[in-house]
Amino acid sequence: MLMASISSSPRTVEEIFKDFSARRAGLVRALTFDVDDFYSQCDPEKENLCLYGHPNESWEVTLPAEEVPPELPEPALGINFARDGMQRKDWLSLVAVHSDCWLLSVSFYFGARLNRNERKRLFSMINDLPSLFEVVTGRKPVKDKPSVDSGSKVRNNGKRSLDGQAKNNSKLMDDNDGDEEDEHGETICGSCGGTYNSDEFWIGCDICERWYHGKCVKITPAKAESIKHYKCPSCCTKKGRQQ
Repeated sequence: MLMASISSSPRTVEEIFKDFSARRAGLVRALTFDVDDFYSQCDPEKENLCLYGHPNESWEVTLPAEEVPPELPEPALGINFARDGMQRKDWLSLVAVHSDCWLLSVSFYFGARLNRNERKRLFSMINDLPSLFEVVTGRKPVKDKPSVDSGSKVRNNGKRSLDGQAKNNSKLMDDNDGDEEDEHGETICGSCGGTYNSDEFWIGCDICERWYHGKCVKITPAKAESIKHYKCPSCCTKKGRQQ
């Protein structure tokens, strides 16, 4: 089993939330960008398998831990057995629900020694992010209902245009006016799954057309200015070469 043992457990609210966000990012990737690979690894002919998200933002389909009790709460066991007995989208939604439960259980396992106010703050931080189920099914809270088409994501900020040529440029979103928040309420970061916020810098991939926080893909506004065609890490990996 590849999952490394935890050398130092996160203890503060911020440390626990960072661990949660990283594990969640790995699971988002498994259930979206890497979904075909994830699907193929969940062979019903194999033994009971679990989906893990790791603190380094990676994911893994593997057998459960053998030690009793386990070092951390365990994910849902045997997710692979239902794969061929359900519609693919329904199966992925079910895995997402169980993965949401696992993420919460891990965070509150780490947070067992937090006081009441700290636990409340931790849950509030976690609850600000869309659940895996919401990401996989495309469901959003009521306030996020307005839809966004691919063309409306490009800001006319003097650096990029809104015309038909926009797809051939790096698509940027930065802090400008308040209306932008509502317009892009449905936009989700392809790395962490967070929703659009006009206070943060975003960049869109010219290959898969997904959006990312600049900080999630290590792209600054200044660096983006020199990029003619942006290719996200996932698309670079699929092509077998570095960005």
